[in-house]
Amino acid sequence: MSQIYLPGACSVAIQCKDGVVLGNDNRITNLGGYMVTSKNTKKIFKLTEQVATTVSGLPADFQTVVKIIVANANLYELRENEPMSVIGVAKMLANMLFQRKMAPYYVNTTIAGVDKNGPTVYTMDAAGSLMPDEWGVSGSAATMAAGVLEAEYKSGITVEEGIKLVEKVIRASVKRDVFSGNGIDILTITKEGTKEYAFPISELGE
Repeated sequence: MSQIYLPGACSVAIQCKDGVVLGNDNRITNLGGYMVTSKNTKKIFKLTEQVATTVSGLPADFQTVVKIIVANANLYELRENEPMSVIGVAKMLANMLFQRKMAPYYVNTTIAGVDKNGPTVYTMDAAGSLMPDEWGVSGSAATMAAGVLEAEYKSGITVEEGIKLVEKVIRASVKRDVFSGNGIDILTITKEGTKEYAFPISELGE
């Protein structure tokens, strides 16, 4: 049986009082991490105007999952004349992953967004286990990222503060994780809409 090598990632999402902040790195590795195959891979995706996901795992798998969820969310909005809620998108993805649990997509996802219930974050594994929380992490740098968040995350922070925190979390984590790095993408969602940011990691020689 062939070994599947999962590329690294530092996937982070946090809940703020006025929105959500999602962040991830840009590196993709293969061959057990012995080679950097991409320095510019996108790992954060808008699913609707109110919901986004940050992912880790095989690019082919997470790109396929995102396409399916976006298509179904668009069909729902056309049929119901309203966008899917954050929990609606999260449950749809969880059900999809659970149906494939015997032949899973190699992907871990964190769903975050803003709707009439306010900002929310949900994490899930490849089997579709759905867990609400104030923040979520996944990927090869998740252990380091969780440590920084445990120490520094506070309920009720603003999106502006959240951007700085997510950037700090990823910068600190990739310094100790050879599978992630090269750059940082951040996406925010508030009632006013979405914004995207990109930060180089110049101090690591990238």
